Amino acid sequence: MSALRLLFVTHAYPRHSEDGAGSFLHRLAVALRAGGCELRVLAPSGEGLEPASEIDHIPVRRFRYAPRGMETLAYSGTMAEQVLGSLRGKGALAGLLAAGAVAVSRTIDDFKPDIVHAHWWFPAGVLATGGAGSTPIVTTMHGSDVRLARRTKFVHGLFRRVMQRSDAVTAVSSWLAGEARAMAPDARITVAPMPADVALFTPDNAERVRGRFLFVGRLNAQKGLGDLLEALAWTPPHVTLDVVGAGDGREALRAQAERLGVANRVHWIGALTRKELPTIYRRAQALVIPSRDEGLGLVAVEAQLCRTPVIAYRSGGLPDVVHGDWGGILIPPGDTRALAGAMQAVDSNPEAIGGRGAAARAKMLDRFAPSAVAAGYRELYRAVLNDVR
Repeated sequence: MSALRLLFVTHAYPRHSEDGAGSFLHRLAVALRAGGCELRVLAPSGEGLEPASEIDHIPVRRFRYAPRGMETLAYSGTMAEQVLGSLRGKGALAGLLAAGAVAVSRTIDDFKPDIVHAHWWFPAGVLATGGAGSTPIVTTMHGSDVRLARRTKFVHGLFRRVMQRSDAVTAVSSWLAGEARAMAPDARITVAPMPADVALFTPDNAERVRGRFLFVGRLNAQKGLGDLLEALAWTPPHVTLDVVGAGDGREALRAQAERLGVANRVHWIGALTRKELPTIYRRAQALVIPSRDEGLGLVAVEAQLCRTPVIAYRSGGLPDVVHGDWGGILIPPGDTRALAGAMQAVDSNPEAIGGRGAAARAKMLDRFAPSAVAAGYRELYRAVLNDVR
């Protein structure tokens, strides 16, 4: 049997294998290639990016869609803000949708893939719908794309069109699948996670710092650091918090910490590279994730791969990956008193929860190892091809 030929279409793909943007897609691509698939990636252009490159033997092509100064929609995580906030952003989006559909069509003519795999229903699913012709499409929803659609009713028709055109649809969590079905009740959606970096996020024998908790994420309202600062104020004075991340809310959050009287217990570390994260996971007593409507919560997976317990809100996709049997604790969203209580429970008896770290790591490996995720997708691709023949 000939190798399965796959075309990934996405709005964010890393510049190199160590880049954080879209790195889980690259891990999936590498694992699929290792399993015998032939694969190419199509993504928008951006500042400093070559139109054609190869990353770990994965060919990547990036299409132009606007004058250089306007090609800022991809890779920054601010596409929605740019499009909703300015005519310039809307013009760039129009160019991306038109040029992207043409790029998909041309790549299909050249490469002749068996499957087009669109990552994020918008914009990649829209590009695939417009440019794939009769080639089967698999569309994967990752979180931000569905949250945007739920908030923006006028795009629901476009969302349903992408769902109807897709030969298979996946979502990275059961919650995300449910959110998508609320907009497209007839959509058949399979829950299939993206792979984690299981080679990087590993435990070691370093001793954890008693009373030291960790937050990793963007400093915005959705990630919920404000709730965590409130909870910190209810904990004993020796409990501290490392904050890893950047964002527009940083100064307001620092001011909140001052008002709450916990400023001297919060260490504002800023953004870290992926290679720097394992060390900080390993020294924390627990990672705290007070976010709402998280698509999955990859940081929860990374922490548990390091055998670090996770305290999280019972929201979004987090219940898929945080479980009491594995040392995790789930809290009702917004209950900062309960959040503080969970932190104190971990602090007062770390062995009781931390001792289950090996089980948590084993669960994460079963679900999120690149080879396991790639095997599931190869099975899905074959099922799609069997259905369309």
